Formats: sequence, structure tokens, C-alpha cells
Amino acid sequence: MALLNKIKFLKNPFLRRVSLLVGGTAIGQFISIISLPILTRLYSPEAFSNLAVYVSVLSLLTAVSCMRLEIAIPLPKSHKIAAALCILSIVSTILFSLLITIIILCFPDLFRILTDNKIQKIIWLIPLGVLAVGIYNALQYWSTRNKKFKLISKTRITQSIGGNSIKLGSGILFNGSVIGLILGQFLSQSIGFINLGLSLIKNDWNIFKKLKLYHFKVALKRYDKFPKYSTLEAFANIGSIQIPILIIASYYMSSETGYLMIAMQILAIPMTLIGGAVSQVYLADAAQYFHQGKLKQFTLRTIINLSKISFLPLLFTALISPFAIPYILGDEWQRTGTLISWMVPWFFMQFITSPISMSLHITGNQKLAFFLQIFGLTIRVGLVMFALKFDDSHIGEYYALSGFIFYLIYQCTILSIINKK
Repeated sequence: MALLNKIKFLKNPFLRRVSLLVGGTAIGQFISIISLPILTRLYSPEAFSNLAVYVSVLSLLTAVSCMRLEIAIPLPKSHKIAAALCILSIVSTILFSLLITIIILCFPDLFRILTDNKIQKIIWLIPLGVLAVGIYNALQYWSTRNKKFKLISKTRITQSIGGNSIKLGSGILFNGSVIGLILGQFLSQSIGFINLGLSLIKNDWNIFKKLKLYHFKVALKRYDKFPKYSTLEAFANIGSIQIPILIIASYYMSSETGYLMIAMQILAIPMTLIGGAVSQVYLADAAQYFHQGKLKQFTLRTIINLSKISFLPLLFTALISPFAIPYILGDEWQRTGTLISWMVPWFFMQFITSPISMSLHITGNQKLAFFLQIFGLTIRVGLVMFALKFDDSHIGEYYALSGFIFYLIYQCTILSIINKK
């Protein structure tokens, strides 16, 4: 944590905030990286395929659990309106989790069919995971609004240590049982909201105590586009990534899903390490630049800087992965190395596009963002279904190509919009 304290001396506020988030995320990612070669030897590709199904289902549900009101928390000038949005997000998550619990109790076969019976033994982790992750997301955006990036950074370290410890311990004690792998994933995604919640109670509770019905009405009226358009947009966005995974897992290629998951996990490291941090800080600052009429310059500068730091490392990763992955993860993970090479163009475009995607919300283009995500869902599911029918031995390659096409079109649209604004 001494590194995090030194970062305070950075003069550029944007870089300082990014660095604070990157510092904690880097430690968390380092723990995950050193754990991965052990995990791939403790658990089979089929176990990771089951984990991929759980992650896909949980990601789809948590994307809409807050009705996307959490995204609006950093935007209002009034702290009370922002606090109302935070409360509404948490209440939405609680109600949504209860609804999922009722569906599981009343229609137990529904999730079994959707997940091809791969996670039936731990189905109770679905509503619990939605509840924990949804509350964490709401509190994280409240902390983002208040520039508490060091606190967010600490929670990410806690998540990584807790999640990977459970995965490693369960793999050793229970001979690679997939239940331990999924329990660790649940912990790594959800733990951390306690610290954020305690910080809110300690430092910001006076704001929440003064809330009245008026503030909730204003919040819902002013930011009604988020539930109307952004909820479906978020579902389509996550769905474009996770629904193809569920489709592949439901067919005979169970190992392919595991290979895909590990490839995506490795390439997501720079996204999580830097892209996620830049995205949060971009959202915290972009509203101010928009009001000043400088959003275009700020966005272009962000894209250029992200391109500079990502192009060469990702190119090197594409070239070396087919040869290095079998040595790092084990011989049975050769396919993962090949998929990483194919996925590099997709993740490069995602790395430089995702952090600036919030500009569509800031400029009031939630409807356009929704249609873009529907397009992404269509093209990605469409290419996977095409591969299943005509070239199933290269289904991972088709999946990677669809991601590149989508983010290329997404970025061109964003640049067109902010240029007009």
C-alpha cells in the first residue's frame, strides 16, 4: 500500500485517480495471475466450463438488477439526488433478488434448462450473487462520485485475495470440485460492499438522513432514461458476451467454453487493470467537460492515450500466446493460446472504446446506446450460430471476430456523436 500513498504526489488529477484504482486492481490481478497456473492444474477445462455458465448467468442478471440507476449516481450536481439514486439502486437490487428466488422456488427446472444442468447444485448462489454484486455496484458508484478511489482500490484487493483463496483451497481439499471454483468466484465478485457501506455510513449518512420523497421523485423523473433504455442496453451488452457462451456450453463442446473463459480472463487483465479504472474516472470527469463544451477533446485524448499503452503489449501477447500458454497453464490448454491470438483485435478495440462509452449517457443518447447493444447482441449470437451450423471447429474464432466488428462500429458511432455535440 506504500505504492498507493506515493501515487498521491502525481500532479495530474485524472492520472492520480486512475493510478489509485490501478494500484489496487494491479495487486488483485497479480494474485489472480499467479493463482491461474495452479488453478488450471487443479481444475479441468470442463470445471471451468461450468464456472463460465455461472458467470454468464450472474453477469446477465446483475447487469439489470439496479435498473442502471447506479450509473447515474455520479451525474447530478445535488448530493441528495445522487443519494436518492443510490437508495433506489439498492432497493431495486433487493427486489430483483427476491424475484429470482421466487422463480427458482416456483420453477426449479427453468434455470436447469437455461444452464444445461451445469450449476444446479449451487443454484442458490444466483440470487445471493445478484444481491451482493448489485449492492456493491451501487456503493461503488457512490464512492466514485465522491472520488474515494483509494477505498475502491482496497476492496478490489480484498476481493481477489478472498476469491482466489477459496478456489485454491477447495481445489486441493475437494480434488478439483467445481463447487469450490464457483464459490470462490462468488466471493471475488461480491465481497467488498461491506467496506463501501461502512464508509458511506461513517462519512455520508447525514446526506441520506435528509432525503425526502421529493428527492426520489426528482431522481426518477430526471434520470428515467436509464431504466427505460440503459437497462435493456446493459442486458444486450452483457448478453452479447455471455449468451454466446451459454449457447456454446449447451452444445457438445463443453471444454471449448472453458478454453474461451480462460482466454477472456487473461486478456481482460488490461481491461480490468487500466480500462476499468479509466472508465470510472472518465465518468467522474466527463460530465464536467461536457458542461464546459470540451467533451470531444477529453474523449479523443483518452482514446489516444489508451491506444499508446495497449497496442504493443497486446500485439506481443497475440504473437507469443500459442507457444507460451501450454507451458504456463499446462499442455491441455493449448487451445486457449490460439484463442487469445484471435481475441487480441477484439480486446484492443474494447480497451479503447469501453471507457468512453459513458459519453453516450452523458450526452443523453441512451436510446442510441441501446440500439448499438442490440446490434452487438445480434451480430455476436448470429456469428456463433453460423459457426455451429457450418464450421463448429472454429467457433471460438467466429466469436472473437464478432467482438472486433462490434467495438469498431461502436467507437465510430461515439466519435460521430461527440463531434456533433
